[in-house]
Amino acid sequence: MNNKEIYRKTIGFSIRRLVWDILAFILLGALTLGGFYIADKTAGNGTPGLLIGLLAGLIAVGIFLRYISYTYKAGQIAMITRAVTEGSLPDDVVAEGKRTVKERFATVAAYFAVTRVIRGVFQQIGRGITSVGESIGGDKGGTVGSVISAAIQTVVAYLCDCCLGWVFYRRETKATRATCEGAVLFFKHGKTLAKNMGRVFGIGLISLVLIGGAFAGIFYGIFSAYPAAFGDMSAEFAELLKDSTSAAAEYLTDPGRLMITAAVLAGVILWSILHSAFVRPFILTGVLRNYIQSGMEETPTEASFRMLDSKSARFAKLHAQLD
Repeated sequence: MNNKEIYRKTIGFSIRRLVWDILAFILLGALTLGGFYIADKTAGNGTPGLLIGLLAGLIAVGIFLRYISYTYKAGQIAMITRAVTEGSLPDDVVAEGKRTVKERFATVAAYFAVTRVIRGVFQQIGRGITSVGESIGGDKGGTVGSVISAAIQTVVAYLCDCCLGWVFYRRETKATRATCEGAVLFFKHGKTLAKNMGRVFGIGLISLVLIGGAFAGIFYGIFSAYPAAFGDMSAEFAELLKDSTSAAAEYLTDPGRLMITAAVLAGVILWSILHSAFVRPFILTGVLRNYIQSGMEETPTEASFRMLDSKSARFAKLHAQLD
């Protein structure tokens, strides 16, 4: 199966994730606006209610998405991995994906335990690169190291998903050992996987400009129909931030700038949802194919594990658990 065929066969996961993401977005908006209007009517100042509602919404959405949509994300990765390694997929891909996730990770906690370890290993390596840059070139070296580290963190999410795919592929191996193998794969075949970075950044940037820009424009048109509301909100922000001289305060206290800021923020949020649901899985399919094929050609060994022990304390700790 080629990448487009795999994408089409697994698109059902994306659609279901999008439905949950939209519901979460509605919940966030409802709690935020509800907090503003309740506080405005009861206390004559909606800003505290807006902030409280936003905080409550973010907490609710975090819980909502964490424990509901994880099955669809993990199931999609499992099925992409199967398509890459076996060349075919069952008719009911979504049901099989959910079954595979439950089989590999009996509980939600087990799934997140593995993903936390994967992310921690790659983030620790990124911080190490920053430190090396600082030690070599002082502040300038630190800046270079920070840029490199930031680039690494941008693709950490893809590497985590690839590593998770390897855990699904090595289904006869304990999840802990498979996680170690997945982390090693990146560092053993870094040159091969680096070829995917242009795809990750390039398509991501195009997606942001086209999708995020379009929705920002749409939201600005909608917000423009309610100038009084933004006038009231900017006046309340002006009172709240009267002693602040920051650039953020300037945008929040000017009705026109506040409207633009809100439109851009809404556009970026919707872009994030749509990109994550539909664009990212297509990119991931190609990245995951190269990653898995590299591992199939040469499965990491204990010698490879020891080589990475010195680069990441988190990895060394995970490796020690295998003994």
